[in-house]
Amino acid sequence: MRTSLARAALLAAAIISPVSAPARADGEAKLLAPSGTLRVGIYPGSPTSMVTDAAGKPHGLAYDLGGELAKQLGVPIDYVKFQRVADIVAAIHDGQVDFTVTNATPARANDVSFTQPVLSIELGFLVPMNSPIGKVEDIDKPGVKIGVTKGSTSERTLPAKFKNATIVPAENVKVAIAMFGSSEIDLYATNKPTLFEMSDQMPGSKILDGNWGLEHLAIAIPKGRDAALPLLNSFAAEEQSSGALETIQQQAGLRGAAKAH
Repeated sequence: MRTSLARAALLAAAIISPVSAPARADGEAKLLAPSGTLRVGIYPGSPTSMVTDAAGKPHGLAYDLGGELAKQLGVPIDYVKFQRVADIVAAIHDGQVDFTVTNATPARANDVSFTQPVLSIELGFLVPMNSPIGKVEDIDKPGVKIGVTKGSTSERTLPAKFKNATIVPAENVKVAIAMFGSSEIDLYATNKPTLFEMSDQMPGSKILDGNWGLEHLAIAIPKGRDAALPLLNSFAAEEQSSGALETIQQQAGLRGAAKAH
């Protein structure tokens, strides 16, 4: 049975502090969820954030880890839905969201505070059925249109990697799938868990072999709450060691993951 954060706080208070355990636990809840509710930022379409299974039940790394943290803190949860992850990061920066899980890039670290990595995932490319692009070496050619999510790491990173192809932003994954049908893009670049979700909706599509990097997913919280980072690192380590993180990945159908490093 996993030790709750409240129980861990109780033990720590009993050993090193005369402060009562309820006061300690309450202090942690107020730090992480100052409104009294843990506001978790999610966006649909990626198992790293939130997807729904055949029965309509939601799953996902941010969704389920947020739910587990709220339960352990003893506070209600409010899932705040956005169209893309860049909007969630902006909302955390503005103090409108308390928690998410996302790629811990240096650029985003200017706006939010990150824990240690929870999970690493491969970055890749998806091509539609009968695409003439069979390998990464076929991409960087004039006229090739690479779709990326607007405001994403891919949008910032890929122009330096591909000098001849054109980068085409899409508002979100759902829009990107439609863009394949209208020939607005020839392939799509993002993390492989999202690409696998897209490929399930695109018969005959293919994820190219190899990767063009790794995303290191971590818990993101607003700046000014860094006192909570040791607590969150312990929480994440416990989710990993207990097997709960692996269960979350399986339930969300998260593919393309690697051990955090």
